[in-house]
Amino acid sequence: MIGTWPPLQIAYLAGVALEAGYEARVFDAMNKNLTFDDVRAEIERYRPDVVLSMDYLPVSGAISTATVPAALKTLAIAKEVDPGIVTIIAGPHPTFLFKEILSDPISPPDFVLRGESEATLRELLRHYPDGDWRSLDGIAYRDGQLPVSTRLRAHIDDLDTLAPAWHLLDWEDYHYNIEPWGRMGSILTTRGCMMQCSFCSHRVFWRGDWRVRDPAKVIEEIRHLVDTYQVEFITLIDPYPTKDRERWERQLDLLIEAKINVRLLMETRVEDIIRDADLLHKYRDAGIIHMYLGAESSSDTTLNSLNKGTNVDQNKLAIDLLREHGIMTEASFMIGFPEETFESVDKTISEAVRLNPDIAVFPLITPMPFTPLYKQMKDRIRVFDYAKYNLMTPIIEPYAMTLEQVSGELARCYMTFYGQKMKEVLALEDGFKRRYMLSAFKAMMKDFHKHFDFGGKAIPHDMPGLHELKQAVDAT
Repeated sequence: MIGTWPPLQIAYLAGVALEAGYEARVFDAMNKNLTFDDVRAEIERYRPDVVLSMDYLPVSGAISTATVPAALKTLAIAKEVDPGIVTIIAGPHPTFLFKEILSDPISPPDFVLRGESEATLRELLRHYPDGDWRSLDGIAYRDGQLPVSTRLRAHIDDLDTLAPAWHLLDWEDYHYNIEPWGRMGSILTTRGCMMQCSFCSHRVFWRGDWRVRDPAKVIEEIRHLVDTYQVEFITLIDPYPTKDRERWERQLDLLIEAKINVRLLMETRVEDIIRDADLLHKYRDAGIIHMYLGAESSSDTTLNSLNKGTNVDQNKLAIDLLREHGIMTEASFMIGFPEETFESVDKTISEAVRLNPDIAVFPLITPMPFTPLYKQMKDRIRVFDYAKYNLMTPIIEPYAMTLEQVSGELARCYMTFYGQKMKEVLALEDGFKRRYMLSAFKAMMKDFHKHFDFGGKAIPHDMPGLHELKQAVDAT
């Protein structure tokens, strides 16, 4: 809804194939809004030797599971077109659930790339033709009908040796949908995360590792994207770009010095924003316009149960600091926990209003099957279709609510927050922030338009601005 980002991980893998001397093509069916019939037609036309797909989310590793069914269907189509095509899947979900994926009775992929995939793909492409691949690190495959795996591969030491195949992307497909609009790119300045949030895939996938790129190389890549592909917005899709304050300040200083005409969006930890209170003017001067923070809950008890490592007062302080420096804030507040009640949702809404980020999102708690959260909530899982693990579909049934009631409460979170927020936004003078937020609200509320009539009842008068919000969405 907010925009379409390039499939950066796939661009990296395509770059590896090119570097190894092969021809490569990226077919971004998702961002082109194409069908599986279109995928089939492209495979029939191009006749590749290898088709690779992956569970992919361009901004975070938290919900990559939702893309697995489509990735596997793509590979099954490739086998239908030509059984000789080698099919490969990569990403967090396949890394951990390779046995389940390789046990598919209809069309299992030939290979799973487990963990960081670039070096593994390079070696597999090199050794597959001569059959000498079974001892390669970082793969899983079927030996007869039995799924087997090799040991995980060591991580790449120098991330700057990798080069995404930017020229293989159709840049017309990537755009930021929020005013002032513009072409969207994405980059990684670091890889990995060592934090222990129980709902996220990053720590388990990266094995607690955290590696960095040379800040000067990052500047070169940003300049290349701006000069060559006319990119105007770039999202840093690192889960934790600010861990090392000294390195991060150098990155900011280089951005300021470079004076590149680009706006940056990113996410990081609440405690790092507080740590960097004296640096936040550099965030702004470096071009950072939008910061995403995981507030997650109205309760310190819940935050502790999620191993979040923060508290509600820290959340408030971080958002206030960013606002003081003119940086747009987006914060997430999870609902749908096993202990969720209508009263606890009320508290979450109240906390979102108290923190008062510019944009609030309310993801439904979703236990990805390879995270610690899954074991904690396994007995309350009611939905097993991975395609619905998208943070918008109730997966967990609370003890005191139905799945349908959770859906209704999700809509109420958005309506209540934005109904109150709209009055504040409409009071702003015309300018960047007012236009930015109005266009963001319109984009984010489209999915909840059907809920605005409260089941045919009149809009409550105790939600200031909701009438204006409905009119704004109606006019979109």
